[in-house]
Amino acid sequence: MFTGIIETLGRVADLQHEGSNVHITVESNIAHELKIDQSVAHNGVCLTVVAVADGRHTVTAIEETLNKSNIGHLQVGDLVNLERCMQMNARLDGHIVQGHVDQTAVCTGYKELDGSWEYTFTYDTSNGNVTVEKGSICVNGISLTVVNSQANSFSVAIIPYTHEHTNLQNVKQGSVVNLEFDIIGKYVARLMQR
Repeated sequence: MFTGIIETLGRVADLQHEGSNVHITVESNIAHELKIDQSVAHNGVCLTVVAVADGRHTVTAIEETLNKSNIGHLQVGDLVNLERCMQMNARLDGHIVQGHVDQTAVCTGYKELDGSWEYTFTYDTSNGNVTVEKGSICVNGISLTVVNSQANSFSVAIIPYTHEHTNLQNVKQGSVVNLEFDIIGKYVARLMQR
């Protein structure tokens, strides 16, 4: 379980393909605190640490993860949003995030405003996922508030701190991002389908 409040940025140091899996090694300032078998969100994708050494940790992404997220698009040198799992005795600063990415979206608009940034993302609605204005959405693992919700798109406004401390700084028109829709909204949508 995560909060969507990014702890730090990591940089992809190595990618090793093995069958349909990809072993991803990430360099970060929290690697020395990680343990094997610990869950860490990478761009919002919950992955298990399989190795730790020399300021780096390694996780393995299976084919399902690669197909449903932007993890398969990573290249050596890319920045990755990192968040360790939530401690049960801590404040929940973002919203409840499971680390189970629902699908990807494409950035279709990006504009710098006077002191903030606005991003617009378009996604495939065939899975029944929806956003609502003032509702929560997780983009690349970042807990954000929906500013403008449309049938197959939404916008979010980003404050300077979030822009500087997450990999949204590298997201431009055409970039692919991970989406995890609000868990409460997903349950409500499922009940309404019945």
